[in-house]
Amino acid sequence: MGTVSLNNKYAVQFIEQNEVAAVQDFIAATHRKIHEKTGAGAEYLGWLEWASIFDQNELARIEETAQKLRAKSDVLIVIGIGGSYLGAKAVQDLLQPSFGLNEMDVIYAGQNLSGRYLEELLAYIEGKEVTLNVISKSGTTTEPAIAFRVLRAWMQEKYGEQAADRIIATTDKTEGALRKSVEKSGYTSFEIPSDIGGRYSVLTAVGLLPLAVAGVDIRKLVEGAAQAEKELVSPNVFENDAYLYAAYRQILNARGHSVEVMASFEPAMAGLNEWWKQLFGESEGKQGKGIFPASVIYSTDLHSLGQYLQNGRRTLFETMISFTADEHESKIPYDEEDGDGLNYLADKTMHEVNQQAMNATALAHVEGGVPVLTLEVERMDAFHTGYLLYFFMKACAMSAYLSGVNPFDQPGVELYKQNMFELLGKPGYEKKNN
Repeated sequence: MGTVSLNNKYAVQFIEQNEVAAVQDFIAATHRKIHEKTGAGAEYLGWLEWASIFDQNELARIEETAQKLRAKSDVLIVIGIGGSYLGAKAVQDLLQPSFGLNEMDVIYAGQNLSGRYLEELLAYIEGKEVTLNVISKSGTTTEPAIAFRVLRAWMQEKYGEQAADRIIATTDKTEGALRKSVEKSGYTSFEIPSDIGGRYSVLTAVGLLPLAVAGVDIRKLVEGAAQAEKELVSPNVFENDAYLYAAYRQILNARGHSVEVMASFEPAMAGLNEWWKQLFGESEGKQGKGIFPASVIYSTDLHSLGQYLQNGRRTLFETMISFTADEHESKIPYDEEDGDGLNYLADKTMHEVNQQAMNATALAHVEGGVPVLTLEVERMDAFHTGYLLYFFMKACAMSAYLSGVNPFDQPGVELYKQNMFELLGKPGYEKKNN
């Protein structure tokens, strides 16, 4: 098994080897398009070699900044939406303990327009030492811009002239309203690379600064991605599991399996599911095309959505993520009375039970007509997480190109903004209907 590998044992009855082989030439041509940067949106392929060429001085500056923040603050508020926060939150949720957070709180704002959320956030930080990290290429995206305006005013009231020392901007190198604020106010700043789009930016300062503050080993995260970059370089679909995953997705989609359900038996995966949904949904959902990304956390959702997965419409396929190493020693104890009838599980670890629950679910869903792919990841640590992030980004670029769309734009996101500006009376946005 590789660092992250695709196991198709539950999908072989749905897809034959020769069907995958039939798309090999197309995949090889698309591989060249990606690596020679000749396809649509190629100007946003900066993430492709980012991990292996990461500026070590910049990485050290991120770590030093994080260390200073941890020394002077109780809370870091990350202000951003979409790719400006989902990646960091996903990795943080996956790698931090479920209970008893680190000494430093890393929390998020600007990802919604809820007044209640913002009021509760302000109440929570009252009496605490706070730093802001506002993340936006433009500085004018409505949701984070509103949150930044409110929180900046709070910071100025609390810290006065020292507030600027507690605001960090991650933004475009030269342009945009936020860059102008940096120049005017003297905020510490980090750059969002111009050739990396938001949903592909988790391994830049966008994700790495909040994660370093949260206590994640960002060097291991980058190393894992760099390892994936080296290993996932073959144009042969049978030697590159990221491409094999992309091929399976598109073959299943052509057969009417147009909804992919990302499933995991680890609750900590919930945040990564959200990042994955943005990555694939925003990259592929164009021109009336695309596989709809959904997600579940088992075994919790087996007692709700599990019914639909087993007996509902057969437009679904599942991708299960399995963490194979048993790193926790929590065993089920023997009970002399055995009132719950669980002594047959005595001395088994929770991991063993969880793995068999996954296998049982996969078998049941396959029997019910749902193709199941399995991504096997050895460990839930920073290195393997970095590898997994790159795996998905590489697979997403290939899958989107295979379906005939640009993986790196998002034209459909703009319409709601235009309508909202019109309804709110923003200058320059005339009403469509009098």
